[in-house]
Amino acid sequence: MKVLVTVKEVAEVEDDFEIEGTQIGEQFLEYDLNEWDDYAVEEAVQIQEAGDDVEVVSVTIGPERSEETIRMALAKGVDRAIRVWDDALEDAELLDVAAKTRILRAVVEAEEPDLVLTGVQASDDSFGATGVSLADAIGSDWAAVVNALDIDALHAENVANVRRELEGGVEELTEVDLPAVLTIQTGINEPRYASLRGIRQAQSKEIAPQTLDDLGLGVADVESDLVLTEMYEPESESEATIFDGSAEEAAGQLATVLREKGVGAE
Repeated sequence: MKVLVTVKEVAEVEDDFEIEGTQIGEQFLEYDLNEWDDYAVEEAVQIQEAGDDVEVVSVTIGPERSEETIRMALAKGVDRAIRVWDDALEDAELLDVAAKTRILRAVVEAEEPDLVLTGVQASDDSFGATGVSLADAIGSDWAAVVNALDIDALHAENVANVRRELEGGVEELTEVDLPAVLTIQTGINEPRYASLRGIRQAQSKEIAPQTLDDLGLGVADVESDLVLTEMYEPESESEATIFDGSAEEAAGQLATVLREKGVGAE
């Protein structure tokens, strides 16, 4: 069995930052593995540990800088990784779901995995649609917002028995025939920390760079219908009041404000 996990390096913004044009200044950003993808990686590694002859491959769309993040997935048990990047991607201001889908579809067609795991969404753009869009593009069965997966049944029956979240707090139990795409929700497992041994082993694992040409794609395939026209920090509708001083002084200030607002008055 081969499991393909899509992973993404996302930017985390410092509390104090400045916007430069339509982007946040690079000096105010730190990069890490997308939270939802971390759970997808853990689920893939657990599938590997529970079965025989299971290969886990990760794929990311990102510059050379992102290899540090990818190494963390490798350190947690992923066997090898694919990193897609190209000058055309470097020049693209925004990759929408359609562009990402075309790239990932090409990778899936080359790798022919039995199961594709993606995070439900990414913390930077929050599109939350790439996994399902990919399933539609490759003509695969799928289940979204999966918060439980029966790994034993997956190996024994070649069927994914999943529990997934629906609107209004409702949960659905369903079966999905392989090959399939599952979008993984946070909380499905407890992502492991990369061990020192795993970090050392990750240094020798393969990260294969792929260009658009390698995947049989061109510049037109990554052109987006979305245009980022403006970025700004939204104005707060209400101001927070911060009480200084000791706990007793802060409590007194809070009591004064509550009295002024009529809280507790009869």
